[in-house]
Amino acid sequence: MQLRKVLQKTAIVAMTCLMALTPVVMGGVKVSADTNIDESSINIKAKSAIAVDAETGQIIYGQNENEPLAAASMTKILSAYLVLEAVHNGKLKWNQKIPVRSAAQKVSQDTSLSNVPLKSDHEYTVRSLYQATLIYSANGAIMALGDAIAGSQKNFVNMMRKKARSFGIKDAKIYTCNGLPNGLLGKGAYPGIPADAENEFSARDMAIMATRLLKDYPEVLKTTKIQHKKFNNGTSYTVMNNWNWMLPGLVKAYTALPVDGLKTGTSDKAKACFTGTVKKDGHRIITVVMGASHKSQTDLSRFVETQKLMSYVYNSFTYKTIKKGTKIKGAAVKVETGKEETAPIVTGKKTHIWVRNDLTPKYQATTKISKDLVVDHKLQAPVDEGEKVGTMTIKVKGQDNKNINGAKGVQVKAVAKEDIKKANIFVRMWRGITNIF
Repeated sequence: MQLRKVLQKTAIVAMTCLMALTPVVMGGVKVSADTNIDESSINIKAKSAIAVDAETGQIIYGQNENEPLAAASMTKILSAYLVLEAVHNGKLKWNQKIPVRSAAQKVSQDTSLSNVPLKSDHEYTVRSLYQATLIYSANGAIMALGDAIAGSQKNFVNMMRKKARSFGIKDAKIYTCNGLPNGLLGKGAYPGIPADAENEFSARDMAIMATRLLKDYPEVLKTTKIQHKKFNNGTSYTVMNNWNWMLPGLVKAYTALPVDGLKTGTSDKAKACFTGTVKKDGHRIITVVMGASHKSQTDLSRFVETQKLMSYVYNSFTYKTIKKGTKIKGAAVKVETGKEETAPIVTGKKTHIWVRNDLTPKYQATTKISKDLVVDHKLQAPVDEGEKVGTMTIKVKGQDNKNINGAKGVQVKAVAKEDIKKANIFVRMWRGITNIF
């Protein structure tokens, strides 16, 4: 049976011992902040992995990133998004107390799973359950929140599916709000689905959800960076130690990588997974490692591989800023009725792109014209200087230019470099005649 046995006594004892070690212990990893790492040699030991820029979605590294795999408790990234959305929309309030239904309460009492024990005769604040979800990966806690938002586990899972589709995620399989195998939710199991069915996402899917979570609700990091916190279960307290051991002060902390989120996931099928995020020198990235080694509850492999991946990005790439108003080769567009038949297009806002250190950046761009301004694939004049004409996609020559949104590069608003004036009627008539022949 597939269980996430994170609360067994042996695991807790071992973890406590590990946390007593010096925070910069490297566990035998030979990665340093001063070493460039070749992509072909970093050898991420996991089923899949990805590293993306948190703002632009640029894929900086990918390894089997499109294959759907069991994601276990990393699922809670999507669940937490819906909780924060409900709070922002006024459906829930942080200090609101909510009851715990029988399915959630029963799951919360299973000490072989990651949980804070909940009582059926006690109500809990939305904030406390949310914190338990993200800090301690409490499975019953997120079920209680899901019931409060949607009325049932099935309805909440349907909300999760809809939200994932709205993010452009098409290949995910979602059965539970917490990532447990469907059958472990008892009465809360999704109807008509096998008991051993588990949620599946690709590493790219996880990166998309993490990116959206950080963009729309950046306050989530205030919670995901908490190392330890007490949970009041009504009559006593449960000490919650964050399962993200890369946080400052924990066993896999690394001073060169100030990790402040996001979410781990573990099951027999998923093995050890981790979606992490770090902001270094003002530049935030998101990494996902799925299917890393899980030989024991104290196996550090997912954090070792994450550290290698994060170090690879910061040491082997340079963060380049492209200023607002920059003209890039290939961005010009044809104009249907313009005085000039082509018009220069520039970036409408500042953006950035990660460039491999072994490359001299040579930017190329294409411009997709907004539907309301295009006729026969050409821009319709007149257009004022600085007016948005569409979206510019920028890539670096000689570099893989994937983006989690499917684009072949980094996208930014495209605007007219100067006034694009409309040609007079005689010019337009002449062009029409010549186009016939």
